[in-house]
Amino acid sequence: MDQASKHTELPFGRRNWILFGASLAIIALGYVLLSIPPADGFLSLTAAPILLVSGYCVVLPAAILARDSEGTILGADEDTASA
Repeated sequence: MDQASKHTELPFGRRNWILFGASLAIIALGYVLLSIPPADGFLSLTAAPILLVSGYCVVLPAAILARDSEGTILGADEDTASA
């Protein structure tokens, strides 16, 4: 029962969740801008794809791969990292 209580922590920390929320907001904004007429305007033709690519390919992976200042994944147990 003692080991079960150790693994109840979430693997992501506060920084990960903030970046994840930011990536969802950027992706949602990209889709909203994509739906704004006219279809050949700046927002739907240029800004929306830039936001979508940056949200999916930059910010979302950064949210998954973010580490704390010690170089370990946020929320990882110290005793399992040395084992």
